[in-house]
Amino acid sequence: MGLAVAWKLALVMIAVQPSTVVFHYLKKIVLSNASHDLARAQHKSTQIAIEAVRNHRMVTSFGCSAEVLRLFEEAQEKPLKPARRMAWAAGVATGFSPCLSFLTWALDFWYGGKLAQSGQISAGDVFKTFFILVSTGKLIAEAGSMTSDLAKGTNAVAAIFEVLDRQTMTPRSSQVDHLSEKTTLQRRIQGRIEIKKVDFAYPSRPQCLVLREFNLEVKAGTSVGLVGRSGCGKSTVVGLIQRFYDVDRGVVRIDGVDVRELDIIWYRGFTALVSQEPVIFSGSVRDNIAFGKPEATENEIVEAAKAANAHEFISSLKDGYGTDCGERGIQLSGGQKQRIAIARAIIRNPTILLLDEATSALDVQSERAVQEALDRIMVGRTTVVVAHRMNTIKGLDSIAFVGEGRVVEQGTYAQLMNKKGPFYNLATLQK
Repeated sequence: MGLAVAWKLALVMIAVQPSTVVFHYLKKIVLSNASHDLARAQHKSTQIAIEAVRNHRMVTSFGCSAEVLRLFEEAQEKPLKPARRMAWAAGVATGFSPCLSFLTWALDFWYGGKLAQSGQISAGDVFKTFFILVSTGKLIAEAGSMTSDLAKGTNAVAAIFEVLDRQTMTPRSSQVDHLSEKTTLQRRIQGRIEIKKVDFAYPSRPQCLVLREFNLEVKAGTSVGLVGRSGCGKSTVVGLIQRFYDVDRGVVRIDGVDVRELDIIWYRGFTALVSQEPVIFSGSVRDNIAFGKPEATENEIVEAAKAANAHEFISSLKDGYGTDCGERGIQLSGGQKQRIAIARAIIRNPTILLLDEATSALDVQSERAVQEALDRIMVGRTTVVVAHRMNTIKGLDSIAFVGEGRVVEQGTYAQLMNKKGPFYNLATLQK
Protein backbone atom coordinates (compact mmCIF):
# COMPACT_ATOMS: atom_id res chain seq x y z
CA MET A 1 0.00 0.00 0.00
CA GLY A 2 2.92 2.31 0.72
CA LEU A 3 4.17 1.75 -2.86
CA ALA A 4 0.77 2.75 -4.18
CA VAL A 5 0.71 6.00 -2.21
CA ALA A 6 4.30 7.17 -2.87
CA TRP A 7 6.43 4.57 -4.58
CA LYS A 8 9.70 6.56 -4.66
CA LEU A 9 9.61 7.31 -0.94
CA ALA A 10 8.58 3.74 -0.21
CA LEU A 11 11.59 2.36 -2.10
CA VAL A 12 14.00 4.61 -0.15
CA MET A 13 12.45 3.60 3.15
CA ILE A 14 12.66 -0.10 2.26
CA ALA A 15 16.27 0.29 1.08
CA VAL A 16 17.54 1.55 4.46
CA GLN A 17 15.82 -1.17 6.51
CA PRO A 18 18.67 -3.73 6.06
CA SER A 19 20.97 -1.48 8.11
CA THR A 20 18.63 -1.91 11.08
CA VAL A 21 18.50 -5.67 10.53
CA VAL A 22 22.31 -5.90 10.39
CA PHE A 23 22.63 -3.84 13.57
CA HIS A 24 20.24 -6.06 15.51
CA TYR A 25 22.04 -9.16 14.23
CA LEU A 26 25.41 -7.82 15.40
CA LYS A 27 23.86 -6.83 18.73
CA LYS A 28 22.59 -10.38 19.16
CA ILE A 29 26.06 -11.83 18.52
CA VAL A 30 27.80 -9.46 20.95
CA LEU A 31 25.26 -9.97 23.73
CA SER A 32 25.22 -13.72 23.14
CA ASN A 33 29.01 -13.93 23.58
CA ALA A 34 28.88 -11.72 26.66
CA SER A 35 26.08 -13.83 28.09
CA HIS A 36 28.12 -16.99 27.48
CA ASP A 37 31.12 -15.55 29.33
CA LEU A 38 28.88 -14.49 32.20
CA ALA A 39 27.28 -17.93 32.42
CA ARG A 40 30.69 -19.60 32.66
CA ALA A 41 31.76 -17.18 35.37
CA GLN A 42 28.56 -17.84 37.30
CA HIS A 43 29.06 -21.61 37.23
CA LYS A 44 30.65 -21.76 40.68
CA SER A 45 28.01 -19.67 42.41
CA THR A 46 25.28 -21.62 40.63
CA GLN A 47 26.86 -24.87 41.77
CA ILE A 48 26.89 -23.67 45.38
CA ALA A 49 23.26 -22.62 45.12
CA ILE A 50 22.21 -25.93 43.57
CA GLU A 51 24.01 -27.95 46.22
CA ALA A 52 22.52 -25.83 48.99
CA VAL A 53 19.01 -26.40 47.64
CA ARG A 54 19.60 -30.08 46.90
CA ASN A 55 21.00 -30.65 50.37
CA HIS A 56 18.85 -28.10 52.19
CA ARG A 57 18.03 -30.48 55.02
CA MET A 58 21.68 -31.05 55.89
CA VAL A 59 22.50 -27.34 55.55
CA THR A 60 19.58 -26.43 57.80
CA SER A 61 20.38 -29.23 60.23
CA PHE A 62 23.90 -27.92 60.74
CA GLY A 63 22.71 -24.32 60.96
CA CYS A 64 25.10 -23.34 58.16
CA SER A 65 22.77 -21.23 56.04
CA ALA A 66 24.83 -18.11 56.77
CA GLU A 67 28.08 -19.87 55.80
CA VAL A 68 26.59 -21.10 52.52
CA LEU A 69 25.39 -17.56 51.82
CA ARG A 70 28.91 -16.23 52.48
CA LEU A 71 30.43 -18.75 50.05
CA PHE A 72 27.80 -17.86 47.48
CA GLU A 73 28.55 -14.14 47.81
CA GLU A 74 32.28 -14.81 47.38
CA ALA A 75 31.61 -16.88 44.26
CA GLN A 76 29.43 -14.08 42.90
CA GLU A 77 32.40 -11.70 42.83
CA LYS A 78 34.00 -13.59 39.92
CA PRO A 79 31.19 -12.84 37.42
CA LEU A 80 31.35 -9.09 38.12
CA LYS A 81 33.74 -8.33 35.23
CA PRO A 82 31.80 -10.19 32.50
CA ALA A 83 28.57 -8.83 33.99
CA ARG A 84 29.88 -5.26 33.65
CA ARG A 85 31.02 -6.01 30.09
CA MET A 86 27.60 -7.37 29.20
CA ALA A 87 25.91 -4.38 30.83
CA TRP A 88 28.06 -1.98 28.81
CA ALA A 89 27.32 -3.85 25.58
CA ALA A 90 23.61 -3.90 26.32
CA GLY A 91 23.66 -0.22 27.26
CA VAL A 92 25.46 0.85 24.09
CA ALA A 93 23.15 -1.29 21.97
CA THR A 94 20.08 0.05 23.73
CA GLY A 95 21.25 3.62 23.21
CA PHE A 96 22.34 3.19 19.58
CA SER A 97 19.21 1.33 18.49
CA PRO A 98 16.83 4.32 18.79
CA CYS A 99 19.53 6.59 17.32
CA LEU A 100 19.63 4.41 14.21
CA SER A 101 15.85 4.46 14.01
CA PHE A 102 15.75 8.24 14.37
CA LEU A 103 18.40 8.67 11.65
CA THR A 104 16.40 6.41 9.35
CA TRP A 105 13.23 8.35 10.03
CA ALA A 106 15.08 11.65 9.47
CA LEU A 107 16.22 10.39 6.07
CA ASP A 108 12.68 9.31 5.22
CA PHE A 109 11.19 12.68 6.16
CA TRP A 110 13.98 14.61 4.39
CA TYR A 111 13.46 12.71 1.14
CA GLY A 112 9.69 12.86 1.53
CA GLY A 113 9.96 16.62 2.02
CA LYS A 114 12.01 16.94 -1.17
CA LEU A 115 9.38 14.99 -3.11
CA ALA A 116 6.58 17.09 -1.61
CA GLN A 117 8.46 20.32 -2.40
CA SER A 118 8.82 19.30 -6.03
CA GLY A 119 5.10 18.54 -6.18
CA GLN A 120 5.50 14.82 -6.89
CA ILE A 121 3.55 13.86 -3.75
CA SER A 122 1.62 15.70 -1.08
CA ALA A 123 2.63 16.15 2.55
CA GLY A 124 -0.20 13.82 3.50
CA ASP A 125 1.26 11.10 1.29
CA VAL A 126 4.59 11.42 3.13
CA PHE A 127 2.98 10.75 6.50
CA LYS A 128 0.77 8.00 5.13
CA THR A 129 3.73 6.15 3.67
CA PHE A 130 5.85 6.64 6.79
CA PHE A 131 3.26 5.28 9.18
CA ILE A 132 2.34 2.42 6.86
CA LEU A 133 5.89 1.17 6.33
CA VAL A 134 7.51 2.05 9.67
CA SER A 135 5.25 2.64 12.60
CA THR A 136 2.56 0.08 11.91
CA GLY A 137 5.00 -2.64 10.89
CA LYS A 138 7.24 -1.96 13.88
CA LEU A 139 4.37 -2.13 16.36
CA ILE A 140 2.98 -5.33 14.90
CA ALA A 141 6.42 -6.98 14.87
CA GLU A 142 7.16 -6.00 18.45
CA ALA A 143 3.74 -7.08 19.68
CA GLY A 144 4.05 -10.43 17.93
CA SER A 145 7.52 -11.14 19.30
CA MET A 146 6.53 -10.22 22.84
CA THR A 147 3.35 -12.27 23.08
CA SER A 148 4.94 -15.63 23.92
CA ASP A 149 7.59 -14.04 26.13
CA LEU A 150 4.93 -12.11 28.01
CA ALA A 151 2.97 -15.29 28.65
CA LYS A 152 6.06 -17.16 29.82
CA GLY A 153 7.17 -14.24 31.96
CA THR A 154 3.78 -13.94 33.62
CA ASN A 155 3.75 -17.62 34.55
CA ALA A 156 7.35 -17.51 35.76
CA VAL A 157 6.78 -14.44 37.91
CA ALA A 158 3.63 -15.98 39.37
CA ALA A 159 5.55 -19.12 40.32
CA ILE A 160 8.35 -17.08 41.90
CA PHE A 161 5.97 -15.00 43.99
CA GLU A 162 4.15 -18.16 45.05
CA VAL A 163 7.40 -19.39 46.58
CA LEU A 164 8.28 -16.00 48.09
CA ASP A 165 4.85 -15.65 49.67
CA ARG A 166 4.83 -19.15 51.11
CA GLN A 167 4.80 -19.21 54.90
CA THR A 168 7.34 -21.42 56.67
CA MET A 169 5.82 -24.41 58.45
CA THR A 170 8.28 -24.15 61.32
CA PRO A 171 8.62 -20.44 62.15
CA ARG A 172 11.61 -19.37 64.16
CA SER A 173 10.52 -18.68 67.72
CA SER A 174 11.07 -15.17 69.03
CA GLN A 175 11.92 -16.69 72.40
CA VAL A 176 14.75 -19.00 73.29
CA ASP A 177 13.82 -21.28 76.14
CA HIS A 178 12.25 -18.25 77.86
CA LEU A 179 15.74 -16.95 78.64
CA SER A 180 17.55 -13.82 77.56
CA GLU A 181 19.65 -14.11 74.42
CA LYS A 182 22.88 -13.52 76.31
CA THR A 183 22.12 -16.22 78.89
CA THR A 184 20.97 -18.71 76.25
CA LEU A 185 24.04 -18.41 74.09
CA GLN A 186 26.23 -19.20 77.09
CA ARG A 187 24.51 -22.49 77.96
CA ARG A 188 24.23 -25.89 76.32
CA ILE A 189 21.25 -28.16 76.26
CA GLN A 190 21.52 -31.40 78.23
CA GLY A 191 19.90 -33.50 75.51
CA ARG A 192 16.86 -35.09 77.18
CA ILE A 193 14.26 -35.91 74.52
CA GLU A 194 10.57 -36.50 75.19
CA ILE A 195 8.06 -37.34 72.49
CA LYS A 196 4.55 -37.53 73.97
CA LYS A 197 1.38 -38.75 72.23
CA VAL A 198 2.47 -37.48 68.84
CA ASP A 199 0.34 -37.76 65.73
CA PHE A 200 1.96 -36.70 62.49
CA ALA A 201 1.19 -36.76 58.77
CA TYR A 202 3.28 -35.20 56.02
CA PRO A 203 1.71 -32.05 54.51
CA SER A 204 1.61 -33.68 51.07
CA ARG A 205 -0.48 -36.56 52.49
CA PRO A 206 -2.45 -35.12 55.40
CA GLN A 207 -4.89 -38.02 55.43
CA CYS A 208 -2.15 -40.65 56.02
CA LEU A 209 -0.83 -40.61 59.59
CA VAL A 210 2.79 -41.73 59.79
CA LEU A 211 2.90 -41.57 63.60
CA ARG A 212 -0.02 -42.36 65.90
CA GLU A 213 0.10 -41.80 69.65
CA PHE A 214 3.89 -42.06 69.42
CA ASN A 215 5.72 -41.99 72.75
CA LEU A 216 9.47 -42.08 73.34
CA GLU A 217 11.81 -40.79 76.02
CA VAL A 218 15.59 -40.60 75.75
CA LYS A 219 17.55 -39.59 78.83
CA ALA A 220 20.40 -37.13 78.40
CA GLY A 221 23.65 -38.83 77.41
CA THR A 222 22.04 -42.18 76.54
CA SER A 223 21.45 -43.94 73.24
CA VAL A 224 18.31 -45.41 71.73
CA GLY A 225 17.83 -47.38 68.55
CA LEU A 226 14.73 -47.19 66.37
CA VAL A 227 14.05 -50.37 64.41
CA GLY A 228 11.11 -51.64 62.43
CA ARG A 229 9.98 -52.39 58.94
CA SER A 230 10.39 -49.85 56.14
CA GLY A 231 7.88 -47.03 56.22
CA CYS A 232 6.99 -47.37 59.89
CA GLY A 233 8.08 -43.80 60.73
CA LYS A 234 11.62 -44.18 62.10
CA SER A 235 13.22 -41.46 59.98
CA THR A 236 10.17 -39.27 60.57
CA VAL A 237 10.99 -39.27 64.29
CA VAL A 238 14.48 -37.95 63.50
CA GLY A 239 12.96 -35.17 61.38
CA LEU A 240 10.61 -34.18 64.20
CA ILE A 241 13.46 -34.07 66.72
CA GLN A 242 15.28 -31.61 64.48
CA ARG A 243 11.99 -29.82 63.85
CA PHE A 244 11.91 -30.11 60.11
CA TYR A 245 8.18 -30.42 60.69
CA ASP A 246 5.79 -29.57 63.51
CA VAL A 247 3.63 -32.32 64.99
CA ASP A 248 -0.11 -32.40 64.29
CA ARG A 249 -0.88 -33.44 67.86
CA GLY A 250 1.20 -34.06 70.95
CA VAL A 251 4.55 -32.51 71.78
CA VAL A 252 8.30 -32.94 71.28
CA ARG A 253 10.28 -31.62 74.24
CA ILE A 254 13.99 -30.96 74.67
CA ASP A 255 15.06 -30.71 78.31
CA GLY A 256 11.39 -30.37 79.21
CA VAL A 257 10.73 -27.45 76.82
CA ASP A 258 8.49 -27.71 73.76
CA VAL A 259 10.81 -27.66 70.74
CA ARG A 260 8.45 -25.12 69.12
CA GLU A 261 9.38 -22.63 71.83
CA LEU A 262 13.11 -22.90 71.14
CA ASP A 263 14.95 -20.73 68.66
CA ILE A 264 15.32 -23.19 65.80
CA ILE A 265 18.79 -22.05 64.71
CA TRP A 266 20.14 -21.96 68.26
CA TYR A 267 18.71 -25.41 68.97
CA ARG A 268 20.07 -27.03 65.82
CA GLY A 269 23.51 -25.77 66.81
CA PHE A 270 23.52 -28.59 69.39
CA THR A 271 22.48 -31.35 66.99
CA ALA A 272 24.25 -33.25 64.23
CA LEU A 273 22.85 -35.61 61.62
CA VAL A 274 24.63 -38.44 59.81
CA SER A 275 22.34 -39.94 57.18
CA GLN A 276 22.44 -43.00 54.95
CA GLU A 277 23.54 -41.01 51.91
CA PRO A 278 26.30 -38.65 53.09
CA VAL A 279 26.21 -35.15 51.68
CA ILE A 280 29.54 -34.07 50.21
CA PHE A 281 29.91 -30.62 48.67
CA SER A 282 32.22 -29.60 45.85
CA GLY A 283 35.42 -28.45 47.46
CA SER A 284 38.25 -29.92 49.50
CA VAL A 285 38.05 -32.55 52.21
CA ARG A 286 39.02 -29.81 54.67
CA ASP A 287 36.11 -27.62 53.55
CA ASN A 288 33.64 -30.48 53.91
CA ILE A 289 34.72 -31.32 57.45
CA ALA A 290 34.83 -27.65 58.48
CA PHE A 291 31.30 -27.19 57.14
CA GLY A 292 30.13 -28.31 60.55
CA LYS A 293 32.19 -25.55 62.17
CA PRO A 294 33.42 -22.90 59.70
CA GLU A 295 35.77 -21.30 62.24
CA ALA A 296 37.52 -24.61 63.03
CA THR A 297 41.31 -24.67 63.18
CA GLU A 298 43.44 -27.10 61.20
CA ASN A 299 44.15 -29.05 64.38
CA GLU A 300 40.43 -29.39 65.15
CA ILE A 301 39.80 -30.66 61.62
CA VAL A 302 42.53 -33.28 61.92
CA GLU A 303 41.35 -34.41 65.36
CA ALA A 304 37.79 -34.77 64.08
CA ALA A 305 39.05 -36.83 61.15
CA LYS A 306 41.03 -39.08 63.49
CA ALA A 307 37.97 -39.63 65.68
CA ALA A 308 36.01 -40.58 62.55
CA ASN A 309 38.66 -43.09 61.39
CA ALA A 310 39.21 -40.85 58.37
CA HIS A 311 42.66 -39.36 58.96
CA GLU A 312 44.56 -42.32 57.54
CA PHE A 313 42.80 -42.45 54.19
CA ILE A 314 42.74 -38.63 53.91
CA SER A 315 46.50 -38.49 54.45
CA SER A 316 46.98 -41.05 51.67
CA LEU A 317 45.17 -38.84 49.15
CA LYS A 318 47.28 -36.86 46.69
CA ASP A 319 46.67 -33.47 48.29
CA GLY A 320 45.67 -34.72 51.73
CA TYR A 321 43.06 -32.51 53.33
CA GLY A 322 43.24 -30.20 50.31
CA THR A 323 42.06 -32.92 47.92
CA ASP A 324 39.05 -31.88 45.89
CA CYS A 325 36.08 -34.18 46.51
CA GLY A 326 34.44 -33.50 43.16
CA GLU A 327 30.77 -32.81 42.63
CA ARG A 328 28.75 -34.74 45.25
CA GLY A 329 31.96 -36.46 46.37
CA ILE A 330 32.43 -38.40 43.15
CA GLN A 331 36.16 -38.81 43.85
CA LEU A 332 35.51 -40.74 47.09
CA SER A 333 34.13 -44.16 47.95
CA GLY A 334 30.97 -44.64 49.98
CA GLY A 335 32.86 -45.45 53.15
CA GLN A 336 35.18 -42.48 52.73
CA LYS A 337 32.28 -40.09 52.21
CA GLN A 338 30.51 -41.46 55.27
CA ARG A 339 33.57 -41.00 57.48
CA ILE A 340 33.97 -37.41 56.27
CA ALA A 341 30.31 -36.83 57.15
CA ILE A 342 30.97 -38.27 60.62
CA ALA A 343 34.00 -35.99 61.06
CA ARG A 344 31.77 -33.07 60.08
CA ALA A 345 29.38 -34.09 62.86
CA ILE A 346 32.15 -34.63 65.41
CA ILE A 347 33.70 -31.20 64.89
CA ARG A 348 30.41 -29.61 65.98
CA ASN A 349 30.63 -31.40 69.35
CA PRO A 350 26.85 -31.97 69.32
CA THR A 351 24.77 -32.72 72.38
CA ILE A 352 22.24 -34.69 70.32
CA LEU A 353 23.55 -37.04 67.64
CA LEU A 354 21.12 -38.42 65.05
CA LEU A 355 22.19 -41.41 62.95
CA ASP A 356 19.73 -42.27 60.19
CA GLU A 357 20.86 -45.65 58.82
CA ALA A 358 24.40 -44.32 58.63
CA THR A 359 25.96 -47.69 57.69
CA SER A 360 23.21 -49.48 55.75
CA ALA A 361 24.63 -48.71 52.29
CA LEU A 362 28.23 -49.74 53.05
CA ASP A 363 30.14 -52.94 52.44
CA VAL A 364 31.30 -55.02 55.39
CA GLN A 365 34.80 -53.53 55.59
CA SER A 366 33.62 -49.93 55.30
CA GLU A 367 30.79 -50.58 57.75
CA ARG A 368 33.24 -51.84 60.36
CA ALA A 369 35.41 -48.71 60.09
CA VAL A 370 32.40 -46.39 60.18
CA GLN A 371 30.74 -48.24 63.06
CA GLU A 372 33.92 -48.00 65.14
CA ALA A 373 33.90 -44.24 64.59
CA LEU A 374 30.22 -43.99 65.51
CA ASP A 375 30.66 -46.05 68.68
CA ARG A 376 33.44 -43.68 69.71
CA ILE A 377 31.51 -40.44 69.20
CA MET A 378 28.26 -41.67 70.80
CA VAL A 379 29.84 -41.77 74.25
CA GLY A 380 28.38 -39.07 76.49
CA ARG A 381 25.93 -37.83 73.86
CA THR A 382 22.21 -38.30 73.48
CA THR A 383 22.06 -40.51 70.42
CA VAL A 384 19.11 -41.65 68.32
CA VAL A 385 19.99 -44.41 65.86
CA VAL A 386 17.74 -45.50 63.00
CA ALA A 387 18.92 -48.90 61.82
CA HIS A 388 17.98 -52.02 59.89
CA ARG A 389 21.00 -54.14 60.76
CA MET A 390 20.78 -55.55 64.27
CA ASN A 391 24.54 -55.75 64.74
CA THR A 392 24.72 -51.94 64.73
CA ILE A 393 22.38 -51.49 67.72
CA LYS A 394 23.30 -54.34 70.08
CA GLY A 395 25.35 -52.09 72.35
CA LEU A 396 22.79 -49.28 72.68
CA ASP A 397 21.25 -48.41 76.03
CA SER A 398 17.74 -48.99 74.69
CA ILE A 399 15.98 -50.18 71.55
CA ALA A 400 12.46 -49.19 70.49
CA PHE A 401 10.62 -51.33 67.96
CA VAL A 402 8.36 -49.12 65.85
CA GLY A 403 5.31 -50.55 64.13
CA GLU A 404 2.30 -48.86 62.56
CA GLY A 405 3.47 -45.45 63.72
CA ARG A 406 3.97 -46.20 67.41
CA VAL A 407 6.46 -47.83 69.78
CA VAL A 408 5.36 -51.46 70.11
CA GLU A 409 8.02 -52.57 72.59
CA GLN A 410 11.16 -51.13 74.14
CA GLY A 411 14.11 -52.43 76.14
CA THR A 412 17.71 -53.55 75.81
CA TYR A 413 18.73 -55.94 73.07
CA ALA A 414 18.79 -58.88 75.49
CA GLN A 415 15.41 -57.99 77.00
CA LEU A 416 13.70 -57.74 73.62
CA MET A 417 15.21 -61.00 72.42
CA ASN A 418 14.00 -62.77 75.56
CA LYS A 419 10.46 -61.39 75.08
CA LYS A 420 10.34 -63.04 71.64
CA GLY A 421 8.04 -60.35 70.29
CA PRO A 422 8.13 -58.35 67.02
CA PHE A 423 11.77 -57.34 67.57
CA TYR A 424 12.78 -60.97 68.08
CA ASN A 425 11.00 -61.96 64.86
CA LEU A 426 12.75 -59.23 62.87
CA ALA A 427 16.15 -60.05 64.37
CA THR A 428 15.68 -63.75 63.63
CA LEU A 429 15.03 -63.01 59.95
CA GLN A 430 18.47 -61.38 59.67
CA LYS A 431 20.37 -64.32 61.10
